[in-house]
Amino acid sequence: MTERRRYPSDLKDDQWELIEPMLTEWRRTRAEGRMPTTELREVVDAILYVTRTGVAWRYLPHDFPPHTTVYGYFKEWERDGTAEQIHDTLRDQLRAKKGRRILPSAAIIDAQSVKASANAPAESQGYDGGKRVKGRKRHIATDTLGLILVLIVTAAGVQDSAGGRQILDTLAAQWPSVTKTWADAGYNNGVVRHGTALGIDVEVVSRDKEQKGFVVQPIRWRVEQTFGIMSRYRRLHRDYEELPDRSRSMIHWAMVNSMATRLTASPDKVGQYLRPRPLAAA
Repeated sequence: MTERRRYPSDLKDDQWELIEPMLTEWRRTRAEGRMPTTELREVVDAILYVTRTGVAWRYLPHDFPPHTTVYGYFKEWERDGTAEQIHDTLRDQLRAKKGRRILPSAAIIDAQSVKASANAPAESQGYDGGKRVKGRKRHIATDTLGLILVLIVTAAGVQDSAGGRQILDTLAAQWPSVTKTWADAGYNNGVVRHGTALGIDVEVVSRDKEQKGFVVQPIRWRVEQTFGIMSRYRRLHRDYEELPDRSRSMIHWAMVNSMATRLTASPDKVGQYLRPRPLAAA
Protein backbone atom coordinates (compact mmCIF):
# COMPACT_ATOMS: atom_id res chain seq x y z
CA MET A 1 0.00 0.00 0.00
CA THR A 2 1.46 3.36 -1.00
CA GLU A 3 1.89 6.05 1.63
CA ARG A 4 -0.89 8.63 1.51
CA ARG A 5 -0.27 12.26 0.73
CA ARG A 6 0.09 14.36 3.85
CA TYR A 7 -2.58 16.87 4.87
CA PRO A 8 -1.66 20.33 6.25
CA SER A 9 -3.13 19.29 9.61
CA ASP A 10 -0.82 16.25 9.93
CA LEU A 11 1.93 16.24 12.51
CA LYS A 12 5.43 16.66 11.15
CA ASP A 13 7.99 14.01 12.04
CA ASP A 14 9.57 16.02 14.86
CA GLN A 15 6.13 16.84 16.27
CA TRP A 16 5.10 13.18 16.24
CA GLU A 17 8.32 12.30 18.11
CA LEU A 18 7.03 14.37 21.03
CA ILE A 19 3.86 12.28 21.31
CA GLU A 20 4.91 8.84 20.10
CA PRO A 21 6.54 7.58 23.36
CA MET A 22 3.36 8.22 25.37
CA LEU A 23 1.09 6.47 22.88
CA THR A 24 3.55 3.59 22.42
CA GLU A 25 3.47 3.04 26.18
CA TRP A 26 -0.32 3.33 26.17
CA ARG A 27 -0.56 0.61 23.51
CA ARG A 28 1.96 -1.62 25.29
CA THR A 29 -0.09 -1.62 28.49
CA ARG A 30 -3.33 -2.41 26.65
CA ALA A 31 -2.28 -4.82 23.91
CA GLU A 32 -3.07 -7.96 25.99
CA GLY A 33 -1.37 -10.25 23.49
CA ARG A 34 -3.17 -8.79 20.47
CA MET A 35 -1.35 -7.49 17.43
CA PRO A 36 -2.87 -4.06 16.66
CA THR A 37 -2.91 -3.10 13.00
CA THR A 38 -3.95 0.57 13.22
CA GLU A 39 -1.08 3.04 13.15
CA LEU A 40 -1.46 5.42 16.05
CA ARG A 41 0.09 8.29 14.12
CA GLU A 42 -2.65 7.93 11.52
CA VAL A 43 -5.26 8.04 14.29
CA VAL A 44 -3.76 11.22 15.77
CA ASP A 45 -3.56 12.84 12.33
CA ALA A 46 -7.21 11.94 11.71
CA ILE A 47 -8.25 13.50 15.04
CA LEU A 48 -6.31 16.66 14.18
CA TYR A 49 -7.92 16.72 10.72
CA VAL A 50 -11.37 16.75 12.35
CA THR A 51 -10.25 19.36 14.89
CA ARG A 52 -8.74 21.67 12.30
CA THR A 53 -11.29 21.33 9.48
CA GLY A 54 -14.46 20.85 11.54
CA VAL A 55 -15.81 17.91 9.51
CA ALA A 56 -18.03 15.27 11.06
CA TRP A 57 -16.28 12.00 11.92
CA ARG A 58 -18.05 10.09 9.15
CA TYR A 59 -16.69 12.56 6.58
CA LEU A 60 -13.06 11.69 7.27
CA PRO A 61 -11.20 11.08 3.97
CA HIS A 62 -10.95 7.41 3.05
CA ASP A 63 -7.16 7.35 3.26
CA PHE A 64 -7.41 7.66 7.05
CA PRO A 65 -8.39 4.66 9.21
CA PRO A 66 -12.18 4.04 9.35
CA HIS A 67 -13.98 6.86 11.15
CA THR A 68 -15.46 4.42 13.67
CA THR A 69 -11.94 3.30 14.58
CA VAL A 70 -10.65 6.85 14.90
CA TYR A 71 -13.61 7.93 17.03
CA GLY A 72 -13.17 4.85 19.19
CA TYR A 73 -9.59 5.86 19.97
CA PHE A 74 -10.68 9.46 20.56
CA LYS A 75 -13.29 8.34 23.11
CA GLU A 76 -10.89 5.92 24.81
CA TRP A 77 -8.16 8.55 25.14
CA GLU A 78 -10.72 10.95 26.58
CA ARG A 79 -12.04 8.41 29.11
CA ASP A 80 -8.69 7.16 30.37
CA GLY A 81 -7.06 10.60 30.45
CA THR A 82 -4.47 9.92 27.73
CA ALA A 83 -5.36 13.06 25.73
CA GLU A 84 -5.06 15.23 28.82
CA GLN A 85 -1.78 13.53 29.79
CA ILE A 86 -0.30 14.30 26.37
CA HIS A 87 -1.53 17.89 26.66
CA ASP A 88 -0.04 18.33 30.13
CA THR A 89 3.29 16.78 29.14
CA LEU A 90 3.71 19.13 26.17
CA ARG A 91 2.69 22.09 28.33
CA ASP A 92 5.42 21.22 30.86
CA GLN A 93 7.96 20.82 28.05
CA LEU A 94 7.02 24.17 26.56
CA ARG A 95 7.27 25.91 29.94
CA ALA A 96 10.74 24.40 30.36
CA LYS A 97 11.75 25.51 26.87
CA LYS A 98 10.69 29.08 27.73
CA GLY A 99 12.77 29.01 30.89
CA ARG A 100 9.81 28.76 33.26
CA ARG A 101 9.43 26.49 36.25
CA ILE A 102 7.11 23.53 35.72
CA LEU A 103 4.90 24.67 38.59
CA PRO A 104 3.46 28.12 37.77
CA SER A 105 2.92 30.75 40.44
CA ALA A 106 0.34 32.85 38.55
CA ALA A 107 -2.67 32.25 36.32
CA ILE A 108 -5.24 34.12 34.24
CA ILE A 109 -8.91 33.10 34.16
CA ASP A 110 -11.62 33.78 31.61
CA ALA A 111 -14.66 32.20 29.97
CA GLN A 112 -16.00 31.82 26.44
CA SER A 113 -19.57 30.96 25.40
CA VAL A 114 -20.13 29.07 22.15
CA LYS A 115 -23.21 27.76 20.41
CA ALA A 116 -23.85 24.04 20.68
CA SER A 117 -24.97 21.74 17.91
CA ALA A 118 -27.93 19.38 17.97
CA ASN A 119 -25.56 16.62 19.13
CA ALA A 120 -25.39 18.19 22.59
CA PRO A 121 -28.23 17.09 24.90
CA ALA A 122 -30.50 19.94 25.93
CA GLU A 123 -29.73 19.39 29.63
CA SER A 124 -26.02 20.11 28.99
CA GLN A 125 -26.77 23.47 27.35
CA GLY A 126 -27.84 26.84 28.69
CA TYR A 127 -28.35 30.47 27.68
CA ASP A 128 -25.75 33.16 28.27
CA GLY A 129 -27.84 36.34 28.43
CA GLY A 130 -24.82 38.64 28.30
CA LYS A 131 -23.42 37.12 25.11
CA ARG A 132 -26.84 36.04 23.81
CA VAL A 133 -25.55 32.56 23.14
CA LYS A 134 -27.34 29.28 23.72
CA GLY A 135 -24.89 26.45 24.16
CA ARG A 136 -21.93 25.74 26.39
CA LYS A 137 -19.28 27.78 28.15
CA ARG A 138 -15.56 27.11 28.38
CA HIS A 139 -13.98 28.25 31.62
CA ILE A 140 -10.18 28.24 31.51
CA ALA A 141 -7.18 29.18 33.58
CA THR A 142 -3.89 29.67 31.74
CA ASP A 143 -0.37 30.37 32.86
CA THR A 144 1.34 33.59 31.81
CA LEU A 145 2.37 31.94 28.52
CA GLY A 146 -1.27 31.27 27.66
CA LEU A 147 -0.99 27.51 28.28
CA ILE A 148 -4.08 25.87 29.76
CA LEU A 149 -3.85 24.82 33.41
CA VAL A 150 -7.54 24.22 34.09
CA LEU A 151 -10.39 23.62 31.64
CA ILE A 152 -14.04 23.23 32.64
CA VAL A 153 -16.97 22.99 30.20
CA THR A 154 -20.43 23.87 31.51
CA ALA A 155 -23.79 24.99 30.19
CA ALA A 156 -23.59 28.56 28.88
CA GLY A 157 -26.07 29.68 31.53
CA VAL A 158 -23.48 29.21 34.29
CA GLN A 159 -22.36 32.70 35.32
CA ASP A 160 -18.72 33.65 34.92
CA SER A 161 -18.43 34.18 38.66
CA ALA A 162 -19.77 30.71 39.44
CA GLY A 163 -17.42 29.21 36.88
CA GLY A 164 -14.60 31.33 38.27
CA ARG A 165 -15.08 29.82 41.71
CA GLN A 166 -14.90 26.33 40.20
CA ILE A 167 -11.71 27.29 38.39
CA LEU A 168 -10.18 28.65 41.60
CA ASP A 169 -11.13 25.48 43.50
CA THR A 170 -9.44 23.36 40.86
CA LEU A 171 -6.39 25.64 40.75
CA ALA A 172 -6.00 25.39 44.52
CA ALA A 173 -6.32 21.59 44.43
CA GLN A 174 -4.16 20.85 41.37
CA TRP A 175 -1.79 23.83 41.36
CA PRO A 176 -1.07 24.84 44.98
CA SER A 177 1.91 26.82 43.67
CA VAL A 178 -0.47 29.39 42.10
CA THR A 179 -0.92 32.35 44.45
CA LYS A 180 -1.90 35.07 41.96
CA THR A 181 -4.57 35.25 39.26
CA TRP A 182 -5.92 37.94 36.96
CA ALA A 183 -9.50 38.17 35.73
CA ASP A 184 -11.69 40.62 33.85
CA ALA A 185 -14.53 42.72 35.21
CA GLY A 186 -17.03 39.92 34.56
CA TYR A 187 -15.93 38.31 37.82
CA ASN A 188 -17.51 39.84 40.90
CA ASN A 189 -16.18 40.46 44.39
CA GLY A 190 -17.39 37.02 45.45
CA VAL A 191 -14.71 35.49 43.22
CA VAL A 192 -12.08 37.76 44.78
CA ARG A 193 -13.14 36.73 48.29
CA HIS A 194 -13.27 33.06 47.26
CA GLY A 195 -9.72 33.31 45.98
CA THR A 196 -8.56 34.96 49.20
CA ALA A 197 -10.03 32.09 51.20
CA LEU A 198 -8.01 29.69 49.05
CA GLY A 199 -4.81 31.68 49.39
CA ILE A 200 -5.01 33.08 45.85
CA ASP A 201 -4.85 36.82 45.19
CA VAL A 202 -7.41 37.57 42.46
CA GLU A 203 -6.82 40.88 40.68
CA VAL A 204 -9.56 42.21 38.42
CA VAL A 205 -8.12 43.96 35.36
CA SER A 206 -10.68 46.61 34.49
CA ARG A 207 -10.92 48.43 31.20
CA ASP A 208 -10.18 52.15 31.22
CA LYS A 209 -13.52 53.91 30.76
CA GLU A 210 -11.93 56.39 28.36
CA GLN A 211 -10.64 53.65 26.04
CA LYS A 212 -12.61 53.18 22.85
CA GLY A 213 -12.61 50.16 20.56
CA PHE A 214 -10.46 47.09 21.08
CA VAL A 215 -7.45 47.61 23.35
CA VAL A 216 -5.04 44.89 24.52
CA GLN A 217 -5.37 44.54 28.29
CA PRO A 218 -2.14 44.09 30.29
CA ILE A 219 -1.41 40.46 31.22
CA ARG A 220 -4.95 39.35 30.35
CA TRP A 221 -4.12 39.34 26.63
CA ARG A 222 -2.52 35.92 27.16
CA VAL A 223 -5.81 34.19 27.89
CA GLU A 224 -7.48 36.05 25.02
CA GLN A 225 -4.65 34.81 22.81
CA THR A 226 -5.46 31.25 23.90
CA PHE A 227 -9.08 31.67 22.83
CA GLY A 228 -7.73 33.10 19.57
CA ILE A 229 -5.60 30.00 19.00
CA MET A 230 -8.62 27.81 19.71
CA SER A 231 -10.64 29.75 17.14
CA ARG A 232 -8.26 28.58 14.39
CA TYR A 233 -9.70 25.09 14.82
CA ARG A 234 -13.07 24.97 13.07
CA ARG A 235 -14.33 22.11 15.24
CA LEU A 236 -14.19 24.52 18.17
CA HIS A 237 -16.23 27.30 16.53
CA ARG A 238 -19.27 25.52 17.98
CA ASP A 239 -19.53 22.76 20.53
CA TYR A 240 -20.28 19.72 18.37
CA GLU A 241 -19.59 17.12 21.05
CA GLU A 242 -22.26 15.08 22.78
CA LEU A 243 -20.64 15.24 26.21
CA PRO A 244 -18.86 18.14 27.95
CA ASP A 245 -15.87 15.88 28.73
CA ARG A 246 -15.59 15.10 25.03
CA SER A 247 -15.54 18.84 24.36
CA ARG A 248 -12.63 19.15 26.79
CA SER A 249 -10.78 16.44 24.91
CA MET A 250 -11.27 18.18 21.57
CA ILE A 251 -9.82 21.37 23.06
CA HIS A 252 -6.90 19.40 24.48
CA TRP A 253 -6.08 18.02 21.02
CA ALA A 254 -6.21 21.49 19.50
CA MET A 255 -3.77 22.75 22.12
CA VAL A 256 -1.56 19.67 21.67
CA ASN A 257 -1.29 20.60 17.98
CA SER A 258 -0.50 24.22 18.85
CA MET A 259 2.11 23.34 21.50
CA ALA A 260 3.79 20.74 19.27
CA THR A 261 4.17 23.48 16.65
CA ARG A 262 5.65 25.87 19.20
CA LEU A 263 8.02 23.25 20.60
CA THR A 264 9.44 22.48 17.16
CA ALA A 265 9.39 26.03 15.76
CA SER A 266 12.57 27.30 14.18
CA PRO A 267 14.50 29.90 16.23
CA ASP A 268 13.38 32.77 14.01
CA LYS A 269 9.73 31.90 14.69
CA VAL A 270 10.03 30.94 18.35
CA GLY A 271 8.14 34.02 19.57
CA GLN A 272 5.39 34.08 16.99
CA TYR A 273 2.69 32.98 19.45
CA LEU A 274 4.06 34.71 22.51
CA ARG A 275 4.02 38.43 21.67
CA PRO A 276 1.00 40.64 21.03
CA ARG A 277 0.98 42.39 17.72
CA PRO A 278 1.59 46.16 18.04
CA LEU A 279 -1.55 48.23 17.89
CA ALA A 280 -2.15 50.18 14.71
CA ALA A 281 -1.59 53.90 15.03
CA ALA A 282 -4.75 55.86 15.70
